[in-house]
Amino acid sequence: PLAYNKDMQEDKEALFDAIDTVKKCLLVLAPMLQTARFRKDKMARGASGGFTNATDLADYLAGKGVAFRNAHEIVGKAVLYCLQQDKALEELSLEEFKGFSPLIEEDVYKYLDVLECVARRKIPGGPAPETVARAIEEAREWLRR
Repeated sequence: PLAYNKDMQEDKEALFDAIDTVKKCLLVLAPMLQTARFRKDKMARGASGGFTNATDLADYLAGKGVAFRNAHEIVGKAVLYCLQQDKALEELSLEEFKGFSPLIEEDVYKYLDVLECVARRKIPGGPAPETVARAIEEAREWLRR
C-alpha cells in the first residue's frame, strides 16, 4: 500500500471473513447445545489431577504468611515429588505435605478440592457458580433490550 486509505482497506477482508465465520458458527451452536450431554462425573474427573490446583496450594501457603515467591517454590517441589510418585497433589498424605512446609494442615485437602478451587474464583469472568450465574443474567438482560 502506498497511501493511508489503502492501509485502511486491507484489513477489511480479514474482518469480513471473521464475521462470516462467526455467523456460520452461531448457526450450528444452538442445535449442538440442544443435543449436547454434559457428563458432570467425567468433567470432574478431568478437572482433577494435572495439577490444576497447584496455584491454589501456593495461595493457601501465602494465606498462611509465606511470601508468594517462596510458596511458588514450595509448590514446584511438591509437584515434582508428585510426578515422581505418580500422585496428584490432593493424594499426598499430610505427612508428605508437611515435608514441604510445616504450615500445611488438614484443611489443605478442602482447599485443593477442584470444586472449592472453582468456587473461590469470584472475579468478573471467573468460573465461580455465582459469578457465572450473574454473567448469564446480565447477558439475558442485554438480549432483552
